[in-house]
Amino acid sequence: MTEGNYLLPMTPSTTALITGATHGIGRATAFALGRAGYRVGVCSRTESKIAALVEELRGAGIEAAGRAGDVSQPGDVTAIVEQVSAALGDIGVLVNNAGILIARPIGELTLEDWDVTMATNLRSLYLMTRAVLPPMRAKGRGDIVNVASLAARNGFVGGTAYTASKHAVLGFARSLMLELRKEGIRVITICPGSVDTGMLRDQPMLKSDPERILRPDDVAESILHTLRLPLRALVSEVDLRPTNP
Repeated sequence: MTEGNYLLPMTPSTTALITGATHGIGRATAFALGRAGYRVGVCSRTESKIAALVEELRGAGIEAAGRAGDVSQPGDVTAIVEQVSAALGDIGVLVNNAGILIARPIGELTLEDWDVTMATNLRSLYLMTRAVLPPMRAKGRGDIVNVASLAARNGFVGGTAYTASKHAVLGFARSLMLELRKEGIRVITICPGSVDTGMLRDQPMLKSDPERILRPDDVAESILHTLRLPLRALVSEVDLRPTNP
């Protein structure tokens, strides 16, 4: 869609699918995009939480649908994408937000901790992206937003698994961006610093002042801002930091 020489972003009727949507950044993003006019698809592991979120979104006047599933498992990914697409239309925006943080000293980090971190934080991006790409490619447009972390650029004590996964997310996204940009598909990576979510509060090794770090809404608004840019403009990476942590 054009207005003079101004190439506009997707219309408000676009379907956006958000993973890890029932809490924190994912939940905030679902409401931010919904209020901006997107149809909103949501997923997470727990069926009751998805049902409650869809009801809340619809109560706010947002057209929404969702399905529970594990985004690190191919069968679940296929079912999520098929159900959301059937209810809301082809997915034009994917927000790869699902993630976990296990912060432990290397001597206490188990192989299971490592594997579940890589499956949730990295494998899921590959599976979800692969699942939504065909209609994007057919239309010659789409947006894939990857929620990484400043840990994609830095390390921290206890973060061997988490930072390894987020460094990999950034590498995945950079290569994907170069591959897809000529097809009209934008790949955007958001790297937030500390965000006041349950995931962070549950980590005894990580201390932060919740009054001075980012809120989930800050990240959601940053995602919405990048999507609102003209289609000729791509912000491939955003570092989002607390002003005065």
